[in-house]
Amino acid sequence: MGKGAQRDAAEALARRVGAPLSDVPGPELTLLIDANGVSLNGYGLTYRGDFTEMLPRMTEGRLAHEMLVHVSKPKDYSQTLRAVDATAGMGEDSILFAAAGYEVTLFEQDPVIAALLKDALRRAKKHPVLAPIVTRMTLIEGNSIEMMPKLGFEPDLIYLDPMFPARQKSGLINKKLQLIQKLEHPCVEEEELLNAALAVNPRKIIIKRPLKGPNLAGRKPHYSVEGKAIRYDCLVFPKS
Repeated sequence: MGKGAQRDAAEALARRVGAPLSDVPGPELTLLIDANGVSLNGYGLTYRGDFTEMLPRMTEGRLAHEMLVHVSKPKDYSQTLRAVDATAGMGEDSILFAAAGYEVTLFEQDPVIAALLKDALRRAKKHPVLAPIVTRMTLIEGNSIEMMPKLGFEPDLIYLDPMFPARQKSGLINKKLQLIQKLEHPCVEEEELLNAALAVNPRKIIIKRPLKGPNLAGRKPHYSVEGKAIRYDCLVFPKS
């Protein structure tokens, strides 16, 4: 950990997580808070959230061709669009929604991942290109199943990307992201997650699934859009 305000932040996070403080990184997973921000260290790897890596995907020519943006494209741009990412992780999908014009509420229940994401958003707000995008992103730390009913609005879009076991063995996973996956676990409350999303009356729910994987909670989508390794199952509801 660092000194002064950094130590205060480390102590506050340690209390929330229930983890011990140390001035020396441990042999496995250690969350380091220093002058550069927050990073996850362990097994010879270091991970720090960095939204600048998303910039090539958010250029004017590329963004519209992102499959997730295409699937989430609304028919009506005349009003403020609100999206909820109920399983935010490190926010890579959320920032695509924000770049496409949505005001995005992100839920992340793991306190370590939430700390990494919060720090990544903080640094992105200082970037001239990212700043106007990430200002449309609001992070809420907590379980979305419990907290979505407290939203206070009916979102245009809810995005569900529950962890699925197939990712654990994928050879395409960046080695640094393997650190994050040690903190994530496959969703075991599929029905509760989907019901919580349905209960807040969204206009659309998008669910990320393995290409050949089962439907979330057995719910058949209204339609699906398939990529090379994943698909997006979509539930669409008429505007009341």
